[in-house]
Amino acid sequence: MITFFDRLNAQIAQSPVGTWFRLEGCGHPKEREGSRFTTELRAGLTTWAAMAYIISVNASIISDSGGTCVCPTSDLCVTDDVYLQCVAEVNRDLITTTAAIAALASFLMGLLANLPVGMAPGLGLNAYFTYSVVGFHGSGMITYREALAAVFLEGWVFFVLSLLGLRQWLARIMPQSLVLAVGAGIGLFIAFIGLGPGGLGVIGGDTVNLVGLGGCNAEDYVSSDLPGYCARRVLQNPTVWLGIFMGGIFTVLLMVYRIKGALLMGIFATSIISWPRPTAVTYFPHTPAGDDLFAFFKQIVTFHPLQHIGNAIDYNYGNGKVAYALITFLYVDILDTTGTLYSMAKFANLRDPVTLDFENSTVAYCVDAFSISIGALLGTSPVTAFIESATGIAEGGKTGITAMVVGLAFFVSVFFAPIFASIPPWATGGALVVVGSLMIRNVREINWDYIGDAVPAFLTIIIIPLSFNIAYGVIAGVATYILLNGIPLAIRKLTGDRIVPANLDAKEPWIVPPGGIVPIWIQKLTGRYVDPRIEYEMENHDAMSVATDSQDHIKRSEHEK
Repeated sequence: MITFFDRLNAQIAQSPVGTWFRLEGCGHPKEREGSRFTTELRAGLTTWAAMAYIISVNASIISDSGGTCVCPTSDLCVTDDVYLQCVAEVNRDLITTTAAIAALASFLMGLLANLPVGMAPGLGLNAYFTYSVVGFHGSGMITYREALAAVFLEGWVFFVLSLLGLRQWLARIMPQSLVLAVGAGIGLFIAFIGLGPGGLGVIGGDTVNLVGLGGCNAEDYVSSDLPGYCARRVLQNPTVWLGIFMGGIFTVLLMVYRIKGALLMGIFATSIISWPRPTAVTYFPHTPAGDDLFAFFKQIVTFHPLQHIGNAIDYNYGNGKVAYALITFLYVDILDTTGTLYSMAKFANLRDPVTLDFENSTVAYCVDAFSISIGALLGTSPVTAFIESATGIAEGGKTGITAMVVGLAFFVSVFFAPIFASIPPWATGGALVVVGSLMIRNVREINWDYIGDAVPAFLTIIIIPLSFNIAYGVIAGVATYILLNGIPLAIRKLTGDRIVPANLDAKEPWIVPPGGIVPIWIQKLTGRYVDPRIEYEMENHDAMSVATDSQDHIKRSEHEK
């Protein structure tokens, strides 16, 4: 039976919109199988729901730097009411900034790059920006304004590198086992986030073992200075079980029966149950912090203009510490964003098996770079691709419409911030764990038969969640791969292939993907563009011809004998 939505999907697919976004049925040779307009809308809302926590989390982290507020004493003004009021206003500024830059970056990523990837200020990078560069209440090596200058310049450096194709090339030349390991590691990473205090709360801190079971009530913490570190009565917090059963088990059961929008249903069902105040699982307890959250929630519609952090950059590039911060931002962000984008593209089956690249990669990286610089003007840390995009991809998102819906939802969030900033962490924690379980399947394709491929892949997978940083996992995997494969290669060359690893034939071949380092737009501009797929097929055809000729020659020789 043909429904209204079937007719709607068919009409949009056959329109210019469908052609631009390569919706199934548009007739374009590169249409994306399984992509439908209504599915993209649902996927976009799912991604946004999984990312919405960043509005309040990013504001909370970066406001710890003090922003543009000036502390006149050496005690970090932790009891200065005037200074703390300024910091509270900076926090409200950052809620507006976070939603606004996420809206702009996600919308551009969808419209121009046609990728189902949401963008927002990145976790990890914002913590490094706040606590390592600016410092708590401005106690770090450079000021908040100078740190924004480093972020602003980083964006334009990335823009140039993206235009020249260097960022894409770095990812394409990575061995396939490492690429697959990054995706699996990200899966563990987001599952760990989902299980941790920023999600379900099942996992907490431990003063002896670093991590352990969490989920206790605040009065059972080891101390008030160590929230999430349970001294006793673990898993006694009712919100943990609400998140497990409504955000987790309920969601998976919906997925078992292939009910569309399962992740989104689980997130919103858990949120709605958590909003009434007189319950054990409320997000707004009767405490000063809960009263403040509820007062903000009751505003429903509000717009807070930037008062302290808009265009606050101090272009003091003569300061050597600014250059140090810039270099650090560069190498961490290039590995973080590159690994995330390629993993999301592979998860959505958008990666070309020949060139090992994804469609519109240059545009995607340019959008990312542009968003980083605009984010600095708005007062926030580097913008990056979000691994929570995997939730929308799991819902069927395959085109840029998904990212555009994410952007529109974040734009609405600018005005409805009290509602959207009130999705509790235990509502999204279950969804993150479910998506992590979907992404871990990459390990099936890793070459575990040769230890020179297996160990670097394993280190990549394990270090990403344990270090809470994608870039560190990539660095560990690449460095180990070079050592474990470079040293045996040197020994082979020096000994004339007399000393070789025992099972070298099981090693995954490392290839330089066709297409070259020069981006396609430059090749076309200079008239030197050759489709890498045609080049690949010609090389394979030549190799097969040589093999056939050799076999024919052997047969003729045997016949003559």
